[in-house]
Amino acid sequence: MLKNRFAPIKALMLTDVYKLGHRDAYLLAGTPEIVYSNWTNRGSRVEGVDEVIHFGLQAFLGKLTDWFEPFFAADEDEVCALYEERLTQILGPNTIGSAHIRALHRKGYLPLTFNAVPEGTAVPVRVPSFTFENTDPEFFWLTNYIETIISAEVWQPSTSATIAHEFRKVLEAGCARTGGDPAAIDWQGHDFSFRGMSSLETAAASGAGHLLSFTGTDSLPSLEWIEDFYGGEYVAGSVPATEHSVMCTGTAVVGEREMFSRLIDLYPTGIFSVVSDTFDLWEVLTDFLPAHKARILARDGKMVIRPDSGDPVDILCGTEPRLGAGVTPAQKGVIELLWDTFGGTTNELGYAVLDSHIGAIYGDSITRERAQQIIDRLAAKGFASTNVVFGVGSFTYQYNTRDTFQSAVKATWAQVDGVGYDLQKDPVTDSGMKKSARGRLAVTRDGAGTLTLIEQATPDQEAASELREVWTDGEFVRRQSFAEVRETMRSNR
Repeated sequence: MLKNRFAPIKALMLTDVYKLGHRDAYLLAGTPEIVYSNWTNRGSRVEGVDEVIHFGLQAFLGKLTDWFEPFFAADEDEVCALYEERLTQILGPNTIGSAHIRALHRKGYLPLTFNAVPEGTAVPVRVPSFTFENTDPEFFWLTNYIETIISAEVWQPSTSATIAHEFRKVLEAGCARTGGDPAAIDWQGHDFSFRGMSSLETAAASGAGHLLSFTGTDSLPSLEWIEDFYGGEYVAGSVPATEHSVMCTGTAVVGEREMFSRLIDLYPTGIFSVVSDTFDLWEVLTDFLPAHKARILARDGKMVIRPDSGDPVDILCGTEPRLGAGVTPAQKGVIELLWDTFGGTTNELGYAVLDSHIGAIYGDSITRERAQQIIDRLAAKGFASTNVVFGVGSFTYQYNTRDTFQSAVKATWAQVDGVGYDLQKDPVTDSGMKKSARGRLAVTRDGAGTLTLIEQATPDQEAASELREVWTDGEFVRRQSFAEVRETMRSNR
């Protein structure tokens, strides 16, 4: 990587260009002293979901402090010169100056404070998850200067955590309906999304959101992300598994049937997964596995079959009711074919549960809706929902934007020349979605325990608010471990 001489001001550039001149624009109204803003998910584009899991702010605040360390450590004249040079590059002759940047450098920390509900809380749409404002009147401009990077950093972990939370609800309902083992649900949603996410950082943050609801993941960067920003004990795991390159190579050299045999020898205990549709999935299920039945049943562990192509509902469940003999493998589907070979037990609700030595996972284009279809069709055939694990990939976590829950930062109060003013955005040309809250805000619970917003809040209402101080002047006031965030979220179910 080329050495970047602008590195000392990198943190100052984590904003939109148009933010650079806002300090002077604010001054047209007088002498601003405080700008107060909030983060709110204003709506939902996901049918049936009207609460969003608050998650990712603590990680953002940890990174924000780290980003500004080189700025505060650098020479004051150097950072001001670099700042003015960059502004001239992007805006032409610089009329903004750098006096406010020099003042910030001399301050030595970010004079901001953040108040938030506990991470893991399910927050109804149109209720703020957190607020923030400047703590020093000289730096009123800083509050919304960081709006852009907040928006870019928080929506992904929060959105993925919400989707995972909703995905788990589907699996919990299916488990209860078909008498499955509730303990299996922690591992029934497995994160396969890393390769399809927009960046390493996105994959890590999104994968952490997934792990609030599940314990299965193949996204190793998520573990480091959690350790860096949340810490504490948490449970996450995976299993040895093959991929198509392994199966193609093995098949080319020793043959696919022999490759399956050697994999059973390679993993004499524990769970391992074998991608099984590199060539003919149905041959694997009706020939290779029956040939190795005794060895598979003798293992101390589970062999998991992974189909990876086709319509997941049809592949797993088949296209016909459970008819027994006389239908094609494709009509039966993976679960019924595994039952034909390995059998299993019938639970208290009368649903079939595969023998503990065999299982299935599907991880191609799985969504909540497809998971529900699979559960429904398996139930119709008499199989418990927990017979299959779902690999949840980028089709679920990457096909979202900040607008999935219409997440946005808006200023709702300002103090100018010693007087407080309630602010509100309310475009006449809009549907009403963009109408912001007004004034200082508090969040309380109603009689049913639901979070509600109080606009134009009094000091007493703010003091009693669920929005509690978490970070002030570059230091954490309150932190949560990942286990604590998980526990908070589980209390929402």
